[in-house]
Amino acid sequence: MSAADGSILIRPIASIEARLDPGPWAWADDNREEIAAHWRRIGEGRPGMFNGRVLLCCDIAITGRDLSLRYRETDYAAFLACRDMGWPDDTIANCFAMAALRAADGAFLLGEMGARTANAGRIYFPAGTPDRDDVTPSGAVDLAGSVFRELEEETGLAPTDVTACEGWTLVRDGPKVALMREVRSPLPAADLAARIGEFLASEPEPELAAMHVAFRAGDIPRASMPPFMAAFLDHALPG
Repeated sequence: MSAADGSILIRPIASIEARLDPGPWAWADDNREEIAAHWRRIGEGRPGMFNGRVLLCCDIAITGRDLSLRYRETDYAAFLACRDMGWPDDTIANCFAMAALRAADGAFLLGEMGARTANAGRIYFPAGTPDRDDVTPSGAVDLAGSVFRELEEETGLAPTDVTACEGWTLVRDGPKVALMREVRSPLPAADLAARIGEFLASEPEPELAAMHVAFRAGDIPRASMPPFMAAFLDHALPG
């Protein structure tokens, strides 16, 4: 599903059907020693990192504007090792939901990841790799619920503080697949950023270090964002 020239792919999506499929991840099982060593290296100086269970995508299919996803469960250490080794297993992808937080005056608000996180200093929308908390009793992976959960955990904004727009925007850069759902606040950007800032200041260990406001695509330094995030802002905002 990547663009033919290897560039970042952006597509509108009307609906998502996602499920957890049982079964092992062969690459992780075959590389446990390397994964453990990598986890020890990146964990130095980051005592808050936790090797919890996460979901990675093992199958992606688009029919028209409908998206079908299948996930496998693994641990966070295996995910980070695969990512940092350049994704040696091309059968797996990190497919995650993002809250594209937009203020009443049209600006997007992005968070800067805190020093204790695996992506310290990077700037992007509230998001998280799906985990067991996103799996319903029927085995469905609730990505819409993940949007609201990550938004509240990172910014303090409850589902009642925002309005979710219909549909999604898929942004794929190789093994990274961002599913962005726009959520709108009735507050202007300055007030919204101030409110989130108060929440971050009240948290003993906030995930975010700061908020950044983008009225135009060039308002956020390119070097601070993942390429897929920069591509989305180019797509959604004036230059």
